[in-house]
Amino acid sequence: MPNIQSAKKRLRQNAALRERNRAARSIVRNRVKKLIRTLKEGDIAAAESQFQTVCSALDKAAAKKLWHQNTAARKKSRLSRLIVKVKQAQ
Repeated sequence: MPNIQSAKKRLRQNAALRERNRAARSIVRNRVKKLIRTLKEGDIAAAESQFQTVCSALDKAAAKKLWHQNTAARKKSRLSRLIVKVKQAQ
């Protein structure tokens, strides 16, 4: 445990930020899972609307530096390709 006051404060701040980051990552992951589940069910209209919310969540996460912007863009691109693939299969 830290002895210096500023180190104690930094420890508290890091703990709070870690919890906030974990919650934000969890939200994005759950939305992605929900989108993939919807695609497996074959409901493309619902999947496209969910894709918009996933993109928004990924952009917000990238803005908060939870993920690098390129990582968020890559995830969006892969999900988009998945939607197109399912559309063409139907």
